Amino acid sequence: MLSFWKYQGTGNDFVMLDNRNKTFDASKEELIAHLCDRRFGIGADGLILVEEDEQADFKMVYFNSDGKESTMCGNGGRCIVAFAKQLGIIQDTCNFTAVDGLHYATIDSQGIVALQMIDVDHVELQKKGAFLNTGSPHHVEIVRDLAYFDVYKKGKQIRNSEAYAPKGTNVNFVEQEGPNHFRIRTFERGVEDETLSCGTGATAVALAMHNLGKVDSNEVKIEVEGGELAVHFEYTNQTYQKVFLKGPATLVFQGSINL
Repeated sequence: MLSFWKYQGTGNDFVMLDNRNKTFDASKEELIAHLCDRRFGIGADGLILVEEDEQADFKMVYFNSDGKESTMCGNGGRCIVAFAKQLGIIQDTCNFTAVDGLHYATIDSQGIVALQMIDVDHVELQKKGAFLNTGSPHHVEIVRDLAYFDVYKKGKQIRNSEAYAPKGTNVNFVEQEGPNHFRIRTFERGVEDETLSCGTGATAVALAMHNLGKVDSNEVKIEVEGGELAVHFEYTNQTYQKVFLKGPATLVFQGSINL
């Protein structure tokens, strides 16, 4: 029997495992994909392990729903902070390591997590948007009528295009809702479908829109299909620093499953 916890951050959901004793074999891609399967497993966009770390409060190891270990997941990072607090590893602040380095985070009494993301010193501007890496690679494209946009078809096409070969990219479609306020929909690499929210994607959109001159504040409101996120940053010497992704992280349920 495997004990697990299910968390979600603005609809981006994850199977969480306490692997501090290293009992879960993370090399089994088929098992991880099975646990993430929404029909035959628990169901999630990804699986996250919390493990011991010598330099920080804990270590985050993230896998996409295809079973493969992946790049940084912003909403997953926020959820693992809430999970670590539930396990008694942390209180209201923490430092943890992930694939892209060390992260600092806070969590308040309402379960709102502010997660510091990596600094971003390069934004590649394109005809319809931009490309940048916020811990994971993101194509950002401005569109009209986002509610009716075919995110799956167009997102899959861009994700698998030669421009981003061989590893591909996450794809975000964005429409401005108001001053410093944007709505986005994201096709996620590794999930290979649209998800209700993507934290590194929301971060990428906020920074890209600032770089394109569409933002005049250091705080950007991002609406995703599963809720609302906020991105705070400082822009100094052509580098985005002190970048924070802020939003809710919620325990959905916990249980056990036969392997």
